[in-house]
Amino acid sequence: MSLLREIQASLMQENSDIGPVLLKLRFLASRLGSDFLEEWVKHEGEGYPKDVEVPDYRKLSISYKANFSGAFGTGIQNAPIPPVLIKQFCGEQWVDYEMRQSVAAIDDLLGGDGGTLELDASNLILLLQGKIYENMACNSVTGSLSKAALVELQYAVRSKILELTIELEKSIPAAIDVVIGATKHLSAADTQAVTQITQQVFHGDYTAITNSGDNASITLNVLAGDSGTVIAALKDAGIKETDATEFAKILDSEEPDGKDGPWGPKARTWLGNNLSKAASGVWKAGLTAATKVLTEAAMKYYGLK
Repeated sequence: MSLLREIQASLMQENSDIGPVLLKLRFLASRLGSDFLEEWVKHEGEGYPKDVEVPDYRKLSISYKANFSGAFGTGIQNAPIPPVLIKQFCGEQWVDYEMRQSVAAIDDLLGGDGGTLELDASNLILLLQGKIYENMACNSVTGSLSKAALVELQYAVRSKILELTIELEKSIPAAIDVVIGATKHLSAADTQAVTQITQQVFHGDYTAITNSGDNASITLNVLAGDSGTVIAALKDAGIKETDATEFAKILDSEEPDGKDGPWGPKARTWLGNNLSKAASGVWKAGLTAATKVLTEAAMKYYGLK
């Protein structure tokens, strides 16, 4: 049986462990030549590092309750705090919880008692002090995640893997021929198509350059010395706006030194620190495409092309 069909069969088994499925999928990703897919499988199986943005399905809503005390022994216990107030007084980062743990760790969390998981929210005591109930002190804050949300996360991972294998089977017939113990070499076009399909499954439709081969040409509407056109072009290519803006500022702050492309020292350092976002899926552009887009943008900005 092909590796693709083995993965599908495992997913369809009731109460099957997702761990072995991820191992098979990681092996399949290596045979298909998709760094993007390999990175996704690695993060799901081992956990997401702090410098890697988690997918939307791993951002879970947090519920907050707090205890308040007032004069003459009055008080309110376990008072719900609306998310809009948490966002207003504490910041948007406190509204959603980024679940970075591996799928195995999530399985372990679901095995515990109770229907919720408590989070450390003690830092919110000072941020909410005097802002929820007038003349009442905030004594404690508790954040919690619903276990139902974790079950939905597990289902999302399974569902996306199944959707991915179905799309690969329909679009890339050669993917069905991959088996353990034999090496299957895909064409460059098929490899790029794997990355494109993977990105569409995990991030939805977008306008980006993801199917460019090594020798493909990329044309961007970038004007010499115009940072705004650099940012717009990179955004259209699937690079996050904050990163595009940061890159444009670096181009504006230095000149290329003629070493390894149209880069100055700051730009080379930035590339080393940020290109991993293409492989991990933070950017909606594959590694090859992102490299070409950034190079093209820099060359046009400096008037080298």
